[in-house]
Amino acid sequence: MMNHLFSHSALTVKVGHSPDPDDAFMFYALAKEAFPTPGYHFTHDLVDIETLNHRAKEGFYELTALSLHAYAYLHEKYILCPCGASMGDGYGPMIVAKNIYTREELRKKTIAVPGTLTTAFLACGLYLEAPFHFVLVPFDEILDVVEAGHVLSGENAGQEVHAGLIIHEGQLTYERQGLKLIVDTGAWWQEKTGFPLPLGANGIRRDLGENVIRDINDYLLKSIRFGLEHRQPALEYALQYGRGLDTNLADRFVGMYVNDWTLDFGSRGKEAVSLLLKRGYEAGLLPELVVPEFV
Repeated sequence: MMNHLFSHSALTVKVGHSPDPDDAFMFYALAKEAFPTPGYHFTHDLVDIETLNHRAKEGFYELTALSLHAYAYLHEKYILCPCGASMGDGYGPMIVAKNIYTREELRKKTIAVPGTLTTAFLACGLYLEAPFHFVLVPFDEILDVVEAGHVLSGENAGQEVHAGLIIHEGQLTYERQGLKLIVDTGAWWQEKTGFPLPLGANGIRRDLGENVIRDINDYLLKSIRFGLEHRQPALEYALQYGRGLDTNLADRFVGMYVNDWTLDFGSRGKEAVSLLLKRGYEAGLLPELVVPEFV
């Protein structure tokens, strides 16, 4: 327990989140110090979600965005915030390609993926119901790679790619590059289960102790509320992370992932997380059955 340390100096809380509009919108107020946070000083690290997932294994951040897939491996180190959800309510990560493939055909193709700990990767595995061929590609390069038909750089340069698993703003821009939607995993999941697809959450490191965990969660909720109540400046801040999005598209994207679900998972949202982890375990895609714990 570290709670007794904060009377004389502020605790520095390292925050990790994705460089995309919805996360930036959520953390806008904290990043801009829009309200006082007595006893705490928040620093911000904007990194792609797969890197955040791996850094969380070492407990690098006190507060971090997490894929709910990754949480299955991190539940002993982090507890989930009831606020800060990224929920795919009838939409979510998409598999896109230049050609339309059946599910059977797709199992034999190579899919560019943004990370093996992303919830998108778990949803893709659940959809395909079989192991599939994939190559790791940074999330913001996947559309270009699929359009080109091969990996463009790095150690896998030249490797053939037939489809891409897209997250973030690519869900709104893929058609510009002549790509076609094969499946929206969020729509598929909702049709299959009746639940929204829980994609991301924020986790607080358990070793900080109950009081600090509660305080950090409260400040995160305050930041989300501030953004929603001051939408225009929060959106202008978020827009700098919206690759290829104009103001209207950025507003639409933020609305998809920062909404009532983000203020509170609620009982239905928490049930959706439990169901995703249960189905992942039953499909052999997760090593253990994890029951999520929230602040």
